[in-house]
Amino acid sequence: MVFHQSQRHGQGSGSKQTTAPEPPTRFFSVFKFSGRALALVWRTSPRLTLALAALTLVAGLLPASIAYVGRWIVDGALAAMQGGAESTELLQWIALECVLVAMLAAAQRALDVCQSLLRALLGQKVNVVILEKALRMELAQFEDSTFYDRLTRARREASSRPLSLVMRTFGLIQNGIALLSYGGLLLAFSPLAVLILVAAGLPAFIAETRFSGEAFRLFRWRAPETRKRAYLEMALAREDFAKEVKIFDLGPLFLQRYQQIFDDLFAEDRNLTLRRGFWGYLLGLVSTLALYGAYAWIGWSAVQGLLTIGAMTMYFLVFKQGQAAFTAALSAVGGMFEDNLYLSNLYEFLEEPDALPGGDARSGTVPGDGVRFEDVWFTYPGAEQPALSGVSLHLKPGRKLALVGENGSGKTTLIKLLTRLYEVERGRILLDGRDLREWDRDCLRARIGVIFQDFVRYQMSVGENIGAGDVRAFDDRARQQEAAERSLAAELIDQLPEGYETQLGRWFQNGRELSGGQWQKVAVARALMRREADILVLDEPTAALDAEAEARIFAQFRDMTQDRMAILISHRFSTVRQADVIVVLRKGRVIEQGDHEALMAQDGNYARLFKLQAQGYQ
Repeated sequence: MVFHQSQRHGQGSGSKQTTAPEPPTRFFSVFKFSGRALALVWRTSPRLTLALAALTLVAGLLPASIAYVGRWIVDGALAAMQGGAESTELLQWIALECVLVAMLAAAQRALDVCQSLLRALLGQKVNVVILEKALRMELAQFEDSTFYDRLTRARREASSRPLSLVMRTFGLIQNGIALLSYGGLLLAFSPLAVLILVAAGLPAFIAETRFSGEAFRLFRWRAPETRKRAYLEMALAREDFAKEVKIFDLGPLFLQRYQQIFDDLFAEDRNLTLRRGFWGYLLGLVSTLALYGAYAWIGWSAVQGLLTIGAMTMYFLVFKQGQAAFTAALSAVGGMFEDNLYLSNLYEFLEEPDALPGGDARSGTVPGDGVRFEDVWFTYPGAEQPALSGVSLHLKPGRKLALVGENGSGKTTLIKLLTRLYEVERGRILLDGRDLREWDRDCLRARIGVIFQDFVRYQMSVGENIGAGDVRAFDDRARQQEAAERSLAAELIDQLPEGYETQLGRWFQNGRELSGGQWQKVAVARALMRREADILVLDEPTAALDAEAEARIFAQFRDMTQDRMAILISHRFSTVRQADVIVVLRKGRVIEQGDHEALMAQDGNYARLFKLQAQGYQ
């Protein structure tokens, strides 16, 4: 028997092939994840897991017992009709079967309840495990498209597959127990009947397993397309996209691409579904023919007087239910194979390397030395040219450093290296004489207050947006108010209907949207939340502010940083000229360094840019 296996030859233009190793897809090798899934379910709720195991055992034993009792009911009824037995005995058998059926119904209902509760708990558990893993990842990994493909595959169905695997395992045990009891009854009729029972279910099982593997391969291949659809859906439905989408009439184009991706994926699904359905039906006929062949054999034996009517009825029921149990057992094995394939996505993601380890130092070897960049080189993953090339500079406590340069010159990259969002490729960065790699990561970041140009606009209250700057004082209203006063955000907050409790953004009820400049004041307040931070970094902190607000903020800025190190990135030279040291970057290299007067006297690149900007105000 040969199945056609579809092959994908490309991901479409612009899509990126994953470099992650393919998980094992041979039938037995993929079951290595079963133990880990079972352990995960056990950790989620030991009591529910034990209850499932016990109920599975009960549900596996009861069906054969019911079939056996049914034989004596039929024979007892016939005997009573012929006057050879008391009807009391018949009623006892009926009462016993009623009790067994009630017990089976109770076990099945209890299984459903346990599954429902465990499904909710396990879904939360797996999502938390994935999010905890994401918190330990490096920034560079989040900027890699293959990482997002793995994250997408891990999150899709990962919350349901471990429970599905466990339930199928228990189902296999349940059906295995039922098969042993059915097989014991059938052996009394003929060992050949047991062989027929087993052989009839194998073809459909092989086909289903084959198609499960093919469905999984489609699932892995389409992770980039799935993310594209999600992005297009977001672009069509979110308020921060709405203005441009409407003004530039992008809606129909995005919607057409959204639909096209679906059509491409659906074509693959349809092809697989049709072939799966055809072969499933064709091979299922084998089981049907075997069932009715066994019926004919059992019926012929009864006609020949080899079986009583009750025995015939029992064997009919046993063979039918035995076939159903065997088919269910094989289906459980096939489902376990499929679940393991999908779980390989989850564990592939969880086995991604964590963030590079930090040290345990909480103080420097040369206290008061400040920050030093010594011949620092860095290249972004996948880039051909380095973002920084041999950068060296020194910032002493109480001094203000300004970084100047065109977009892409490496200014923000320096800050990301200072905060260890990236790792230095060559050279080193020192804080108080100690390499950043030797510092305790949390201790290091506690010493730095930073606002990036692309700061986050949290869909939370004003107070929480500010408190996010120091998680230890997240709900400290006094600290929030102090930071807001220094960033000039207090005037804005006083005008909001609920003050610091005002919901910002449009995602949630009664949310208020701020202007770009207002958001920037809130973001500056966030950076000022860290009282113990002796390094303050402002990356284009006033780009969205008017001239008066900018002047007032930098007056505050000078006061706040009298005894701190400050790093300022700005394109506004009226702000930059106030720095003690100005570093001019071009294509990742330091081309000029000095204070404003010295750089103007050099009449170099800084002086040229300053004069160009000054002309715009004349």
